[in-house]
Amino acid sequence: MPHVDLVTSFNANEGADFRSAFWGIYLGAGKLKAAQNLMEQTLEKCRLVFGEEHLASVEAMHRLAVTYLRLEEYKKAQELQVLVLEKRTKLLGEDHPETWEAMGNLALTHSILGEYEKAEELEVVVLEKRTRLLGEDHPETWEAMANLAVTHGYLGEYKKAQELQVLVLEKRTKLLGEDHPETWEAMANLAVTHGYLGEYKKAQELQVLVLEKRSKLLGEDHPETLMAIGNLAVTYHTLGEYEKAEELEVVVLEKRTKLLGDNHPETLSAISNLATTYFQLRHFEKAKELQVTVLVKQMKVLGEDHPQTLNTMLNLAVTWYKQREFERAEGLGIVVLEKRRKLLGDQHPDTVGAMQILAIMYRALDKLMEAEELELQATVLKKQNTALRRDHPDALPIVDDFTSTEVSAASQDKNTLSADSDPQISTVVLYCPDSHMK
Repeated sequence: MPHVDLVTSFNANEGADFRSAFWGIYLGAGKLKAAQNLMEQTLEKCRLVFGEEHLASVEAMHRLAVTYLRLEEYKKAQELQVLVLEKRTKLLGEDHPETWEAMGNLALTHSILGEYEKAEELEVVVLEKRTRLLGEDHPETWEAMANLAVTHGYLGEYKKAQELQVLVLEKRTKLLGEDHPETWEAMANLAVTHGYLGEYKKAQELQVLVLEKRSKLLGEDHPETLMAIGNLAVTYHTLGEYEKAEELEVVVLEKRTKLLGDNHPETLSAISNLATTYFQLRHFEKAKELQVTVLVKQMKVLGEDHPQTLNTMLNLAVTWYKQREFERAEGLGIVVLEKRRKLLGDQHPDTVGAMQILAIMYRALDKLMEAEELELQATVLKKQNTALRRDHPDALPIVDDFTSTEVSAASQDKNTLSADSDPQISTVVLYCPDSHMK
């Protein structure tokens, strides 16, 4: 877009509003680095001219944070979003819509980084304020309900998520109609929660309906249609119909790779899902190849400590176990357990699950004392863990994207793992919130 480049270069001293308009053009054209450079210059000028506490500077911070998110530089985005929230609260007050917007955006970034408790804390405030000031039937209140429901899902609080999602679907169906895209999003979210709660037939009915509507009105290559295909594949997977799941997941992966690129979070989710289905079909070599690929990318994009990265590590460890590569499986299992202990604590269900799986790997290596020690710890912690236990055993949610987030979930074996059992590969479940960065 040379004409835009010329205008912005010859008008370096124009006002922030003028430069922000061209930032939007760059962003829409996918020229993210150009958008970043323009907003960094704008923020610098606003700080020099107006000072840090001026709304023009705050708006430039917000736009630069959005750009960092598009560039997947999440920590940089988060640092700016914290400042935006602080300054909007100070300058506009806690009850101003732009302050709520800043809370919601920061909550989304917390979710991307796996900081779900922080996200939930902010979203509870946003929902309370929108309900009080806008009313229960305002679209922005529904959006806040939907976002909080997604975060409840991340935290394994599926009954809470379901209650909010039923309410959102009722309101959107009544006021927007069954064929509105936001109504489909509400259906899709509720369907996935049905799946988490073991209500697979309810999930399948809603997912088939959503897929039909999105395919007809948005087209087969639309991201939301692909999300619907992927979610239906997960339900087939959960019902043990692995061939059907594989057929759909191959389509999703091909289209996402073509449309989004190899490294996009939604592409990585598709790779993980297909790897899990290959595992269930006992195609262990195919599963391993995909898991190694996605793990390398997740470590780069999300970081070593992100829940999704740890899920993939554990899945790869279990695949190695199935291939009788016990030492490699043990090494990765130890890493996952150490990180989950540090990040989640010993009592968290996912930490306990990692203990159980590592104990089985120890037994395969005849490390009986280590195995018995972990098994005893896991048994004691599970008894103490009643208050933390999730509504459904199949759950460890993860985040994909800041605009149309999918969440994958790694399941643990529904039965206590014993010395004679094999560890179960994580069953991937997609969670598709209608959260949008503003």
